[in-house]
Amino acid sequence: MTRRTLTARRWFYPAVYGLLVILSMLPPITQVTYDPRDTQDVIMNILMVSILPYRSWGWAFHVATLVVIALAVARPQIAGRAMAAYFGANYLLIAALQTNADTGKYGFAVQTGALVATALLGMLWLWVAWRDRLHASFKDVPSWRWILLPLALLVFWSPIALEGSKIVPNPNPTLLLTSPDYGLTYCFLTPVFLFLLILFYPRVDLFALRVTAFNGLIYGLLNLTHWFDPDRVWMGVMHVPLLVMSLVALFISVQRPSPLRQRTDLSDS
Repeated sequence: MTRRTLTARRWFYPAVYGLLVILSMLPPITQVTYDPRDTQDVIMNILMVSILPYRSWGWAFHVATLVVIALAVARPQIAGRAMAAYFGANYLLIAALQTNADTGKYGFAVQTGALVATALLGMLWLWVAWRDRLHASFKDVPSWRWILLPLALLVFWSPIALEGSKIVPNPNPTLLLTSPDYGLTYCFLTPVFLFLLILFYPRVDLFALRVTAFNGLIYGLLNLTHWFDPDRVWMGVMHVPLLVMSLVALFISVQRPSPLRQRTDLSDS
C-alpha cells in the first residue's frame, strides 16, 4: 500500500489556506490605540514610511533579479537553487523592513499578519533552495504564459510617486532599475516571482507555489479597496499584477502538465 504524503491529504491545503486567511486578519499592533475600523489607515501609514530609509537600495533588487534570470538562461542546472534562495531572502528582508514603521499618527506600528506570512514565505523558499526543488529553465515554456510579461514588467518598474497623500503615476524610465517599491514591498515583488514560477511550472515545488500564490491572492483581493479611494486608484492599478499572477498560478497548479514537461515535474507524486 502506497503511503500518502502529507500534502496529498484532502484536508491539507484547505487547512494551510485557512491559516493564511487567519494571518491576514491579525490586527496591527500600535503604540497609539486605534478604532478597528481604521485598520486600513494604520496599514497605509506603515506602508507610506516603512521603506523610506532604504530607498537608495532599490537598484540592488533589480540587479539581483536580473542576475538570477540571466543565470536561468546560462546555467539552468544551478539557477533554481540560487533563485529560490534569493527570493526567500528577499521575503525575509521585506518582513523585517516593510511591515513596521514609526508612524506619526499611530506611533510605532507593526502589520502583524503581513510580518508573519512574509517571514514564513521567506523560510519556505529557503527550504526549497536547500532541497533544490526549483528548476529554473526557460526551455519548453508554453507561449501563452509570456502574455503575462507586461504585468511583471509593470511592478518591476513600479512607476508610482507620492504627492502629499495622493499616489500618482511616475513614468520615469530610470525606475526600471532604481525603484525601491519593487524589491522592498511584498505586493510588487511577488508578481515577478510568480511570473517566473508560472514560466517554470511544473518544475517547481507545488506546495511552495500554491502557498505563495494563495497568499498573493489574499493581498490582491484586500488591495482592491484602493479602487474606491480617488487618491489611491493608481495603487489599485499597481495591484492588478498581484491578483492576476496569483490566480493564474493557482489555476495552472491544478492542471495536469503536458507529458513533455511532466518528466521533470517536482509536484507531489
